[in-house]
Amino acid sequence: MSKLIAEFIGTLTLVLFGCGAAVLGGMDNIGQLGISIAFGGAIIAMAYGIGSISGCHVNPAVSLAAFIAGRMSLKDMLVYWVAQFAGALAGAALLAVIAGSTASLGQNGWGPGYLGEYSLQSALVFEVVMTALFVIVILGATSEKAPAGFAGLAIGVTLVIIHIVGIQVTGVSVNPARSFGPAVLAGGQALSQLWLFFAAPAVGAVIGAAFYRIRLLS
Repeated sequence: MSKLIAEFIGTLTLVLFGCGAAVLGGMDNIGQLGISIAFGGAIIAMAYGIGSISGCHVNPAVSLAAFIAGRMSLKDMLVYWVAQFAGALAGAALLAVIAGSTASLGQNGWGPGYLGEYSLQSALVFEVVMTALFVIVILGATSEKAPAGFAGLAIGVTLVIIHIVGIQVTGVSVNPARSFGPAVLAGGQALSQLWLFFAAPAVGAVIGAAFYRIRLLS
């Protein structure tokens, strides 16, 4: 139970801090770099806050990668998913209360009217590739051979860089739960495009984890 509570709180924090920076801070005030740092900073904080309890996955794609790599059971993965999606929804709900609206909650998207107006193809490729790279960093940084104590920093910095590169493309998901919370409450286009932010990170997670599963990286 403590692991599930940790994953719930961790995912809530990621959505509240990261999406909160986008909604309450905004491009005009803190800019793309500020929003990127908020997402990465949230991960660093939670990695050291709850990492010793649950591993601080706070991301269904990360749990899927851990399962594929043989580091997690199917049962544990599924219950982690429940906690992560619930936490993301709670984080988005808190943000909606603070912002006073569900119209803008930092939801992901692509196409006309969304940030850089990148195509579906661009969004799909970005999310698959970046999730795969993110998972490779996570699995490598948390391996037994990695230097102790630096995993949270490495993972958080990687997420900052991914956001710097890709906010204009999709708003950056690489995390189905992070996309789920805001989309469910915002509805409309965000909800209709949610499928990509489930499918692409899942594919990316499998690709990234496969390098460890078949021992190309070990």
